[in-house]
Amino acid sequence: MSDVKPDGLNGTQKVAVVLMNMDSHKAAGVLKEFSETEAEEIVAEIVRLRRVDSLVADTTLSEFHELAMRGGSNARGGRDIAVGLLEASFGAERAAGLMNRVASSMGGKAFEFLEVAEPRQVLTLLDGELPQTIALVLAHLRPEYASPIMAGLDESLRTDVAQCIATMGTATPEAVRIVTDTLRVRAGAVVSSADAVEVVGGIQPLVDIINRSDVATERALLDSLESRDPDLAEEVRSRMLTFADIVKLEKRDVQQVLRGIDAGILAVAMKGSPDSVIEVIRSNLSERNREILDDETGILGPVRVSQVEEARADIVRAIRDLESQGSITVQRSGDEEEYVY
Repeated sequence: MSDVKPDGLNGTQKVAVVLMNMDSHKAAGVLKEFSETEAEEIVAEIVRLRRVDSLVADTTLSEFHELAMRGGSNARGGRDIAVGLLEASFGAERAAGLMNRVASSMGGKAFEFLEVAEPRQVLTLLDGELPQTIALVLAHLRPEYASPIMAGLDESLRTDVAQCIATMGTATPEAVRIVTDTLRVRAGAVVSSADAVEVVGGIQPLVDIINRSDVATERALLDSLESRDPDLAEEVRSRMLTFADIVKLEKRDVQQVLRGIDAGILAVAMKGSPDSVIEVIRSNLSERNREILDDETGILGPVRVSQVEEARADIVRAIRDLESQGSITVQRSGDEEEYVY
């Protein structure tokens, strides 16, 4: 939001405009009076409001008659102004954390206009782009939307993109803005460009995307990544959920997962599973559901490996969905829990 018109400002935006018009030291003093959550919201608006029309500033300031009017020049916002206010208010260390949270809350907005398009249309838009550019876009999108786009890439390019996502550092606002504007022009979008924010890639965004992919895409991508960068592939695998990870869940969480799984799918998924996995599943079913599962298991003959993997993938997706909703907690490899005795 580079130029604000004199209408439609909400309360947080009005506070942002007032602070942008104040001396930085005084503005920092005012910002200290807000909670960290409120400060994050205000700073996010300051980042978005790069320059405010003087009429808007005057109208807004009149509502805060207890503050001295500073009319005339246009108010200036942006990342540098926001960082300066936060550092003056909370200190450099806390300011860095707050800005990271602001960036996270704003993350994805730069490319969210793509999520109204079909994945194949996005693939067409990205055709010919460098792997780094495609990785930047996918890292902005929600994993469940990025996953089919990743699956639609050629195998070699898909591996390049996966590696770029996993090893990505921070992207400059200018770089994000250039890519966003270019894709908007290609897509024929009429939405005006918004300020972009830092985006951090890494292993987890890639894991989130792979965990929502089909089994064939997952296997092909990991095998290809293994041949190129074994250490990276191993780290990705260590962060991914598997069907066997159900044994790491608390009993109540296992029960919640199993409530939404069809007995037929569960029976196929359990085919060839370790006794420990089978025991956890059976012990967390009601007597009636155990009987239904036993019936399904009894009528199963030989099952293709691909069917077993698909059934297990369905259960993994259910676990991930419940985890993302905060309904259950998953203990991953390498996680260390502290206990109080």
